[in-house]
Amino acid sequence: MTFDRTVKIAPSILAADFANFGAEIAAVEAQGADWIHVDVMDGHFVPALTFGAQTCKAIRPHIKTVMDVHLMISPVDTYLQGFADAGADIITAHYEAGPHIHRTLQNIRDLGCKAGVALNPGTPASVVEELLDMVDLICVMTVNPGFGGQKFIDMSEKVADLRAMISDRPVHIQIDGGVDAATAPLVTAAGADVLVAGSAVFKGGGVSDPAPYGANIKAIRDAAEAG
Repeated sequence: MTFDRTVKIAPSILAADFANFGAEIAAVEAQGADWIHVDVMDGHFVPALTFGAQTCKAIRPHIKTVMDVHLMISPVDTYLQGFADAGADIITAHYEAGPHIHRTLQNIRDLGCKAGVALNPGTPASVVEELLDMVDLICVMTVNPGFGGQKFIDMSEKVADLRAMISDRPVHIQIDGGVDAATAPLVTAAGADVLVAGSAVFKGGGVSDPAPYGANIKAIRDAAEAG
């Protein structure tokens, strides 16, 4: 993965057809997705339960771009090896998921993956100040994690604070939750460069008619770049 700050759209397969992940991934990548975002939820750290490392391993051969795995699980450290073995390019763990985020990030990098840290809406930007040289990505949650399709919470000030803190380090700022063409410009103007979008990408389309995926991705990207 070569680092750059151009806007990237990372569709979340949480909004795709669960019975057809391989074809859905191929379709959305062909329609312009930059990364594929995989939301792993445990029914404990967050209310919902999605899938684990075996699903990630099964879909890995279908992903030609970047496999971006977001772990909304606690505890997290004991599961890192499994997701690395499944082929994750990026593994993001939540700051709030355990007492030793520094060790978690260290472990992710030792496994050969890019390391991300996610911050819930109630967690301030300042908590990552001592971690900036250990992360490749900071994921700013713009919903409380656990469900798709929630209303966007404006975290533009947090994004701007992070952008100033990051300075010239090669660290992405990712936004996850309620991203669409209306909300994307708010966060890219503040300094975000990776946008996770679920229903806003997958709405109106399907494997047999993927053109709406492309139109949705283009609408989000155009709005984000204008922002």
